[in-house]
Amino acid sequence: MNFLAHMFLTYGDEKLTVGNYVADFIRNRDLVLFPKKVVKGIMLHRHIDQYTDTHEEVLRSTRKLRKRHKKYAPVVIDVFYDYILSENWETYSNVPIREFADEIYETLNEYSHLFPIHLQDITARMIADDFLLQYGKKSGMKKTFSRIGKRAKFKSNFATAFDDLEKDFDEIQDGFNAFFPDLIAEVEKKRKS
Repeated sequence: MNFLAHMFLTYGDEKLTVGNYVADFIRNRDLVLFPKKVVKGIMLHRHIDQYTDTHEEVLRSTRKLRKRHKKYAPVVIDVFYDYILSENWETYSNVPIREFADEIYETLNEYSHLFPIHLQDITARMIADDFLLQYGKKSGMKKTFSRIGKRAKFKSNFATAFDDLEKDFDEIQDGFNAFFPDLIAEVEKKRKS
């Protein structure tokens, strides 16, 4: 899952959301720098990723993209699932997506003093670009894939990823809608434990 889905899954609990957000930007040795509840959010993020990467519906969607996107197929699916979540937002949330995004940005700004300096800069730019709402736009998705492509260590086809996904949109969306309720239930279970 990418940022929109991750933030959705911990919405309503600021410290869990902050941990969920910073998880991909920090190392294990940095965990001691964060409050206990933020660390719980970091661990939850990792559990979400592990659960997602092994779910049959996600694996099915990833297999469709393997030929063209090889090792990056799971990354393409993660990002595209945010687009699908944005397209189906009212199915999963009673909070309008604009209100949701603004609350997440406010939380990230409020806790940014906990972030490493480089992440403070990244976060400020992401918020200025309204990154959570960009996932619902084709232009935003193409920009996201372009950014990821520039960081890729191996040859990739990120430049055409969105076009490739549109070809199988209905099937991938059906897979997402079968998978996402399972993920929501898994996160709820994990949050209670």
